[in-house]
Amino acid sequence: MQSNIIDTMLNKNKSLIEEAKQQIKEVYLEDERPWVVGYSGGKDSTVVSQIVFEALKELDPKQLHKKVFIISSDTLVETPLIIQSINTTLHRIQSKALELGLPIETHKVKPEPEQSFWANIIGKGYPSPNQQMRWCTDRMKIDPANKFVKDKVSKFGEVIMLLGVREDESATRANVINSHTIEGKRLMKHSTLTNAYVFAPIKKFKLDDVWEYLLNNTSPWGDDNTELYKLYADSNSTGECPLVIDKTVKESAGSCGNSRFGCWTCTVVSEDKALNGFIENGEEWMRPLLEFRNWLADIRDDRTRRMKYRMDGQIYFLNVQIEEIDEKLYAVLPKKGSRAKQVILIDQFNIVEENDLSNYLTEQNIDLSASGDDNILIKRNDGSFAQLGLGPFTLEARQEILRYLLEVQRDLEHPSDPSFELIQEEELRIIRRFWLEKGDWEDKMPDIYEEVMGFELDWDYDDQPLFNREQITDLEILCEKNNIDFKLVQKLIGIEKEYSGYKIKRGIYEEIEKALTQDYLHI
Repeated sequence: MQSNIIDTMLNKNKSLIEEAKQQIKEVYLEDERPWVVGYSGGKDSTVVSQIVFEALKELDPKQLHKKVFIISSDTLVETPLIIQSINTTLHRIQSKALELGLPIETHKVKPEPEQSFWANIIGKGYPSPNQQMRWCTDRMKIDPANKFVKDKVSKFGEVIMLLGVREDESATRANVINSHTIEGKRLMKHSTLTNAYVFAPIKKFKLDDVWEYLLNNTSPWGDDNTELYKLYADSNSTGECPLVIDKTVKESAGSCGNSRFGCWTCTVVSEDKALNGFIENGEEWMRPLLEFRNWLADIRDDRTRRMKYRMDGQIYFLNVQIEEIDEKLYAVLPKKGSRAKQVILIDQFNIVEENDLSNYLTEQNIDLSASGDDNILIKRNDGSFAQLGLGPFTLEARQEILRYLLEVQRDLEHPSDPSFELIQEEELRIIRRFWLEKGDWEDKMPDIYEEVMGFELDWDYDDQPLFNREQITDLEILCEKNNIDFKLVQKLIGIEKEYSGYKIKRGIYEEIEKALTQDYLHI
């Protein structure tokens, strides 16, 4: 009886595979449009890549008339074990394809260095991502993949993208797939990329079908699919982080923080089950990564580490509820991210009338861009209470994050790659440039790097700060004497430096106007 059940399951799986393979062959032979296969290293994208490989191998060599690009996204903060596995697999696929004469090319797509995770957090001061502000997906996954696709569209006119999406993954994913599907057609129109189409050959597969295929069919390029299964088990992962190529389906992709294929820095989820799973299953060397990730999540909403205005200088207020408990008034600050709900006696705040806020900040010499908590509770004109909203990480906080990250990198004991880097040299140079442009005239980057790592990098001379420490102090005193905002002077000088050397300084007046009209200057 049990044998009959197993036979039935295997036959069902075989028919699904054969149907998918036949569809792949038919769609491939229909036209000249090249294919882009999204490969994340996970189970679903592995199934698609493997079936495509097998289908092409079964075609007559004369029918192999167009390119198939297998691309994988490297956000530069991928879980170390996974990016190592992906690199190995891409190399094996490429080598085997060349050996067999298949028209397959493998590529990795990466974010532009200015848009990397560390360039945004440490360089620009972006708060670490959360569910409400998932800035990372667009910059680090969607944009690099779309750039690759657009390049192929410009060269070939149209492309077809093959993705390992399944209706069985979630009701949301099924709805997205169905909403993009035209009845009677195997291809879906891409919702945001012109002249790009989507083909989902395993959309009818269930989870059991995926594993049934992987564990009973040898990888054509020599990978061990049982190792893939083990990695899922070791990471306590139930899903994977897909190659996201469409902003309209970004939310349906969910967070990758609980996936073995996500970023080790992911702060969107409250707990990183994947890193925990790896550590519990013997990868103890990854514990410093988990500790750093948890710390980064903990400091996200720490008022002492955040500026009190947005990157464009805009001020905003966060409403605060006031409750009477045992005849005393308390300010109730709601839970946010990893920060617990706070109930604080109103007497512990400096209560400032909204109309008097500017004078108070001036009299108390409070720098809204610096570290530290102003501890202000603002009484609005309508009688409600609020706090100043939070902006980017302060420069001091960014330097703190960099120092901790470099310490982890210095001490990390990667079992197979002793030179493994958590942050790349190119990113460090970009971060340094961002800091100098925003007023880090003391040029802290080289000092921090040498203090932590014990040696210097060959920093570019052109990026040297405009002033030495004594000149900076003199300028600060001069600004204070004349009641001029020092940060504003830094910004204006930075704008002038940025445009120096250009004969036509198009845009400089707009930048100066933005600097002069920042909210925090005119509260």
